[in-house]
Amino acid sequence: MERVTLDPTILREYDIRGIVGKTLTTKDLRAIGRAFGTLVAGDGGRTAAVGFDGRLSSPDLEKALVGGLCACGISVVRVGRGPTPMLYYAAHTLAADGGLMITGSHNPPDYNGIKMVKKGRPFWGPDIQRLGRIAAAGEFAAGSGEAVCKAVIEEYVARVARDFKGEKRLRVAWDAGNGATGEALAMLTRRLPGEHILINAEIDGTFPNHHPDPTVEKNLEQLRAAVIENRCDVGIAFDGDGDRIGVLDGKGRVLWGDQVLVILAEEVLKRHPGATIIADVKASQVFFDEIARMGGKPVMGRTGHSLIKNAMHETGALLAGEMSAHIFFADGYYGYDDALYAAVRLLAILASSDMSLAERRDRLPQFCNTPELRIDCPEERKFKVIEEVKERLKGAKGITVRDIDGVRVENSDGWWLLRASNTQAVLVARCESRTQEGLLRLKKTLANELERSGIQPPDF
Repeated sequence: MERVTLDPTILREYDIRGIVGKTLTTKDLRAIGRAFGTLVAGDGGRTAAVGFDGRLSSPDLEKALVGGLCACGISVVRVGRGPTPMLYYAAHTLAADGGLMITGSHNPPDYNGIKMVKKGRPFWGPDIQRLGRIAAAGEFAAGSGEAVCKAVIEEYVARVARDFKGEKRLRVAWDAGNGATGEALAMLTRRLPGEHILINAEIDGTFPNHHPDPTVEKNLEQLRAAVIENRCDVGIAFDGDGDRIGVLDGKGRVLWGDQVLVILAEEVLKRHPGATIIADVKASQVFFDEIARMGGKPVMGRTGHSLIKNAMHETGALLAGEMSAHIFFADGYYGYDDALYAAVRLLAILASSDMSLAERRDRLPQFCNTPELRIDCPEERKFKVIEEVKERLKGAKGITVRDIDGVRVENSDGWWLLRASNTQAVLVARCESRTQEGLLRLKKTLANELERSGIQPPDF
């Protein structure tokens, strides 16, 4: 009986993530494969799809993971290199009992990990902790499964492209960030009308041009330059594994995740009046007001792609998104976060209208807000700080406290948010008001609450 003790830091809330060769090794990947395969087999499952991103360590880790799955009697379809949504697509269309993607997402090059689904549902939280216990006990199922290679990238790209509609020829700049979308993006743009300028499309796991996280504005500088230089209608960027999108309008201005979601929701609500649309707790009040104005049902959800997917399943929502720019379409698609697909749906809207993306951005109500603020906080303190703040706010007059994920406090000035990150030793904060004066008061209130719990406030 082979027991493997996994480093507890790699067993995160939504996925597995660690530093290759230090906290995450090929031995660990084989053990995780065996543990996951044990759970699949225990539920009567027999099949799994496995894919990998463009990181230098990914091929070796994929091989070890596949070996572990096969050792449990699981038949594995190896779908090859590509973005995480390609793996989700394969798991869905192949009706696989499990889907596992080797990816470090937007982490630095020395990181890698695994995102997982089981029977079409997110595999997260307690499920991931269970993998660690199975590996430590060595309680693995035994069998002899086979692995076959089946490239799905062309089929996946064809499916994504299928939902483009519109007569207007657009000029689009794309930045794959040297991440896993590069090959699929090149294939996709050959299928789309218009003019397409691709940068950083070569898959390179060292990420030589910039960090692959489109929610950090400095990572969009190359894309902004391409948009302005080529007079593009829109610029689109992707994170390292292609499940998050970054968007610039024709003036080079950022549209954040909740703004993109409002624009996408307009089309959905025209065809499905009254539909439920979900955004996470970090989203602007603009999202909730605009969805209601358009006749939809806005729902505030907890942050985390696994939590959003579960909320969509429970509410029947047709569209959902996060400030971190995960966009989930259940309207005409499969309900998972796919940045390439979200891009196609956005382009279809722009190609079917005379209104530019810049004009759409300008017509949204303009609020004063902070970006997402990340505040260092010891791991053992972060959730306790949230509880301390909640306790101090009890009975306070003139405020409404929403505690579905941390505390979102609303008053006449607007709102401020404080929540504990599920993946890092940080607190996440955000403030929003209709006026600069109101924003200043909200920031002072937030800073005061942090100081009362012994946490240094951010430099706003």
